[in-house]
Amino acid sequence: MTDYDKKFQEARKAISDIDKEIAVLFEKRMEAAVHVAEYKKVNGVPIEDIVRENHLIETNSMLVKNDEIRSYYVNFLKNTMKLSKDYQHKIIDGTRVAFSGVKGAFAEIAVKRIFPDAVAVPYSDFKSAYKAVENGECEVAVLPIENSYEGDVARVMDLTYFGSLFINGVYDMAVEQHLFSTQDSDSKTIKKVISHPQALGQCAEFIEEKGYLKEEAVNTAVAAELVSKSNDSSLGVICSLEAGNEYGLKLIDRKINKNSTNTTRFAVFSRIPRDNTPDQNNFIVLFTVRDEAGSLGKAISVFGECGYNLKALKSRPSKDVIWNYYFFLEGEGHLTEEAEKSMLEKLSEVCTNVRLVGRYSKEQSI
Repeated sequence: MTDYDKKFQEARKAISDIDKEIAVLFEKRMEAAVHVAEYKKVNGVPIEDIVRENHLIETNSMLVKNDEIRSYYVNFLKNTMKLSKDYQHKIIDGTRVAFSGVKGAFAEIAVKRIFPDAVAVPYSDFKSAYKAVENGECEVAVLPIENSYEGDVARVMDLTYFGSLFINGVYDMAVEQHLFSTQDSDSKTIKKVISHPQALGQCAEFIEEKGYLKEEAVNTAVAAELVSKSNDSSLGVICSLEAGNEYGLKLIDRKINKNSTNTTRFAVFSRIPRDNTPDQNNFIVLFTVRDEAGSLGKAISVFGECGYNLKALKSRPSKDVIWNYYFFLEGEGHLTEEAEKSMLEKLSEVCTNVRLVGRYSKEQSI
């Protein structure tokens, strides 16, 4: 072994040992941040304290004797402070949960039912809500992945495939659609209804029976806000009770969706998976198969060979190669670390890309 090899091995060991010490100190620092957050909460002190942060950076950076790396330490301090403030926000304000829509949207209702103490943060679309978790603006996102009447939410499936987040839970929420309008309106004055395309589809029979025109909106709550601001008695909106009440509208007709068992499945997305526990008997795998005869069949057979029940298999265009598809598979059965590793290795033999994107306990109704 040359001197360079020896020094290389010694340096790697030193880095590993130092990282262990940093982990212990980081945990202690974050524990101290809890007490700081509790003090700020009780005393009404803002989390941001720019004067103290600048003082700490100036003072602590001088502890680094090497001028060449001092600027790197300053960045290290700033990032550590940001993480500490993020943690304090979580303690003081509650978990920040991203959803697509505005107040009264079905997604916000789902957020409040899953995370009753959380801060629901609205975003203009699915992608923005998803990215808010990826970049740390929010801890989790609650997004729809499927509706029992209208099918899969393709845009969210694509975000799951191309993004980096992990699904930690899936929840079923019954969807009831209602007809609202302005306070001086009734069923006879309404000529046109506005809502999300899925809501319009769910209530197509009712709309046709009444002879209403249709207009699409990005979601039901946005439509409710639009009708409220219009003050036009000829406009109706199909939305939730919460959205109609939020925007001061008049309830014209209840439960107008054709299918009374209409349900939307919402998934909870986060940056990291929760700890693997024995009660997590459901999982989601995304994969693409090799361009060979029988590849998809071989991939599917892996799950059976490993003792797992295949609950659902869906395909979507991968977009990177024409006529190429990725597969969204939901399986049932507990994945121990060893079983997960074995299953993914076997899938890799017949697949070009494989990723476990979800692991969660029994699907719950909210």
